[in-house]
Amino acid sequence: MAREHDRKIVLEDGSVYTGYGFGAKCDKVNEIVFNTSMVGYQEIISDPSYTYQMVVMTYPLIGNYGITDDDFETRTPSIGGLIVREYNDQPSNFRYTRTLSEILEENNIPAITDIDTRKLTRSIRDLGSRKVLITDIDTPLERALEILKNTEIPHDAVSQVSCKKRWYSKTFKPKYNVVAIDCGIKLNIVRSLNKRSCNITVVPWNTSSSVIEEMRPDGIFFSNGPGNPEDVPQVVDLVRQLRGRYPIFGICLGHQLISLAYGAKTYKLKFGHRGGNHPVQDIRTGKIEITSQNHSYAVDKASIENTPLQITHINLLDNTVEGVCCEKDHIFSVQYHPESAPGPQDSTYLFDRFINLMEEWKNAKKN
Repeated sequence: MAREHDRKIVLEDGSVYTGYGFGAKCDKVNEIVFNTSMVGYQEIISDPSYTYQMVVMTYPLIGNYGITDDDFETRTPSIGGLIVREYNDQPSNFRYTRTLSEILEENNIPAITDIDTRKLTRSIRDLGSRKVLITDIDTPLERALEILKNTEIPHDAVSQVSCKKRWYSKTFKPKYNVVAIDCGIKLNIVRSLNKRSCNITVVPWNTSSSVIEEMRPDGIFFSNGPGNPEDVPQVVDLVRQLRGRYPIFGICLGHQLISLAYGAKTYKLKFGHRGGNHPVQDIRTGKIEITSQNHSYAVDKASIENTPLQITHINLLDNTVEGVCCEKDHIFSVQYHPESAPGPQDSTYLFDRFINLMEEWKNAKKN
């Protein structure tokens, strides 16, 4: 005989979905979003960009290969919560060290299974992202709606996930020194740069330009991260202070911050882009890349016209801006994730482009 549902989620419109709880048994209010990836739930739950967000996985079976110590994108997962159709708590994978439920419980992250994720995803697609409460099954609906109404999603996500002190990731026979501004950096970005002979110094999001200059970097990287780019004007100012003085590369939130620094505008998408199957076209070559994405905000295309930026990449699904550059300032950025793991590998050339920019910069200084 099946046990009765013990947890539920409640959305702002009053809709209720019941299921079984796993992970941490706590109540939380987050923004609800969905992700269409077929694999990579460990990378998703450990991606700092999901801070204050509860993620619906559209792929139905989650947890079946467990959690592996080597595959985290951050040391301390900060995702708001997880919603799945079917959770498997008996992984089949020789590499696994813990179950998904165990790692969620360790980090006080609630999750729920046996949810109709197809219906829920259609609701998010049609009505947009909005607040959601995960709670016990016996919480009255009126009380749940009152909690949703009176709870605001915080705007301090970047400061919550950024490192508090600088840290280093060094490589064998380094050729370049890169300073990475940590707005919620994924560890596979660091690994990708290490593989290309870069020593990385990761610094907090609010590090001053003078401190960065003292490190004598060959290039600057602005990372991905959670929330609204307009919540961190300090980082936008940092881009303005450093542009034209070093080669600069930005990913995801870093792309939005670079665009804001040049005078472009950003706006919130109805339900965002999350998953490993977004086609993006490089305007300059015509090449189409299948990309991995995770963002709620986008750069307004019309606002770029009056800036020194050029659009380099476009999303073929909704025509949103996926990449910009300013060749004069040796700066470029993309909205998607070339380091995706697991995920499409079509865009790893962007790291090589950054390496080439730094090499050109170093050669120009010698001459």
